[in-house]
Amino acid sequence: MRDLLSLSLVLLAVTACTPTSAPQQPQPAQQSASAPRLSDQSLAAFHWKLVEAHAADGSRIDALFPRPDKALQLDFADGRIGVSNACNRIGGSYRLNGESLSVDSMMMTQMACADSALMRSDLAISQRLEAGGALRLDAANALTYTTTAGDVLRLAGEPTADTRFGGPGEQVFLEVAAERVSCPHAMIPDYRCLRVREISYDDNGLKQREGEWQFLYQDIEGYSHEPGVRNVLRLKRYAIANPPADASSVAYVLDMIVESAVD
Repeated sequence: MRDLLSLSLVLLAVTACTPTSAPQQPQPAQQSASAPRLSDQSLAAFHWKLVEAHAADGSRIDALFPRPDKALQLDFADGRIGVSNACNRIGGSYRLNGESLSVDSMMMTQMACADSALMRSDLAISQRLEAGGALRLDAANALTYTTTAGDVLRLAGEPTADTRFGGPGEQVFLEVAAERVSCPHAMIPDYRCLRVREISYDDNGLKQREGEWQFLYQDIEGYSHEPGVRNVLRLKRYAIANPPADASSVAYVLDMIVESAVD
């Protein structure tokens, strides 16, 4: 009996001195890459090009694809939505409430296009935007717009110049002469430059000053020069951080053609 009691006391002492394992702490769930937050800022950071559109019954909405070379494009800025690459330029005010998009009556320029498909696209996109619906932005910068009628439009995001160059550019006006001219170039013999001069306007749009003509040794993004045509362009000018030694420290991006004339 004394031996049994001694053994019990030893077992109790060993148990008391043996450390117990610490309770397992729950591991935090591993977070997956999430879609960027839908906001006015995230919408304004991209040009949105239409890549797919189908009605509630699954049929393709052909009227939204009038041009094989250029997709319809949506742009959001300062509370307004704009549509380009249809017949007319179209625009209107919009409001974003969470994922809900509402658009006021769209206004458009009054161009008459020879291609009836372009004319139909104006009405087709305006009606679907005015109907309102829901937006969803995914991690691949793809935007899905589902109208209240169940039409689904999918758009791919292309960064705007402000996004690519890291901030808003400076608005400038350049007049581009009708013909390219020979200009000295260290790397390219017989190089032909655009000849340009800067123009300034007052708040009423009246011309105030014309600068000196000079060579432009670079392209203007979004602008294709047609020989024999003189243009006044509204541009965004961006500073380029750390440009290559043989490259310009600024970039020009076309905003719109203000004036054209055949010389």
